[in-house]
Amino acid sequence: MVDSAITAPLIVLPEMLDHFDTDQAAWLNASAMLAGVMWAPLLGKCADVYGKRRVLLWTLAISGAGALLCAVAPSIWMFVPGRLLQGAAVAAMFLAVAIVRDVCAPRLAMVVVGIVTSGSAVLNIGSRFALEGLAERFGFQILFAGSAVIAATMAICVRAVVPESRVTTPGRIDVGGALLLGGGLAGVLSYVSLGSEFGWFAPVPLVLLACGAAALLRWLLVSRRKPEPLIDLRDLGGPLALTLLVVVLATGSYQSMLQLFPLVADVGAEQGLGYGLAGQGSVALLLAAPGVGVMLGGPLAGALAARVGPAATLAGAVLLGVAGTLGMFAGATAYPAAIFFALVLGFTVGALGTSGFNMAASLAPPERQGLVSSLVMVMVATGSVVLNFVGAAVLKSTSVAIGGDTVNSATGVYSYVTIACCAFAAAAVLAVVLSRRMSRVKE
Repeated sequence: MVDSAITAPLIVLPEMLDHFDTDQAAWLNASAMLAGVMWAPLLGKCADVYGKRRVLLWTLAISGAGALLCAVAPSIWMFVPGRLLQGAAVAAMFLAVAIVRDVCAPRLAMVVVGIVTSGSAVLNIGSRFALEGLAERFGFQILFAGSAVIAATMAICVRAVVPESRVTTPGRIDVGGALLLGGGLAGVLSYVSLGSEFGWFAPVPLVLLACGAAALLRWLLVSRRKPEPLIDLRDLGGPLALTLLVVVLATGSYQSMLQLFPLVADVGAEQGLGYGLAGQGSVALLLAAPGVGVMLGGPLAGALAARVGPAATLAGAVLLGVAGTLGMFAGATAYPAAIFFALVLGFTVGALGTSGFNMAASLAPPERQGLVSSLVMVMVATGSVVLNFVGAAVLKSTSVAIGGDTVNSATGVYSYVTIACCAFAAAAVLAVVLSRRMSRVKE
């Protein structure tokens, strides 16, 4: 379900840009993840209060409705709201993890979390090729119609099979905090998106930046006074804060690379731009390679975490991600290298997601599993959105005109990869610090 809402649309990103006559790739792609920043903590808190199974059903219904809206949207102004609703699907991931923690013993849960967070890659690998063919025949809208069908099917299965949570905790839902957090991030990221087009000091982008910053500041001030805020920053603790920082930097870097793949694959080497993979191989295969890596990395990381601990596994995954991102300097011009390093990055993110969830869950009591797991998803969404928008702004500000068409320059593409490398390197430093700190605690 998460893949159908977040990753699968990347296959048809160039077609969507042409259909809506826009160059705002980040809004078409990352708006669902942006919504996830608001949906995740809200639904995580609801899950602890009302039950994880019930909230998972709400999640599937909201996301399915958003997918239908995207499928019929005549303009980008209807498409983006649909993506914002569809973004509720990101909650399906952490709710599944929280349910696993409810029904499994701790050591077994670490392995099962790896299967849950990465097992869908088995289906996603094959679906890449089917979706590419369906999109060519019926248009990109077929992907969103398919996502709605998946949501309905999963809702039926969840209702029939998944038990309701045995542990709930009374509490209030901070809807206002979710709106302030989501709206604030939307304003700041709108500035990043529009500033490169209209000018960084143009009135409209500056107004959006000011409104977004004001909303985030308001959220921070109000959250510190509320007895039950959406995210209680006072109760994070050092290890959990480090875990969240690693996740936001590393997953953001990976998601930004996924956004770059179809854009590089849409350019041919014969155009003389200094990069390009068009004509060298299938885009579907390029996007399926990370799925293979995820399928392998998730369960392996779960098994390793049960032996050496989630902190050490997390550090190893991030270090591997640094190598995978560096390899994309070669992958921008050579299809075999692109496939190999896409596989490495997929392995990294499979291990990263499993280790991040396991690490956060090990630091939380049973009655807060939903909320703490949602914070990991908030970091996944925040990192993905920020680096996707930053990368898109870099590409836009460095684009060149050739034959009357505006295309991404080699400077923009390699600067994009450099930013992702720096984010992964920063995450690696933090992950090593976290691993050493947790080792000292065990001793």
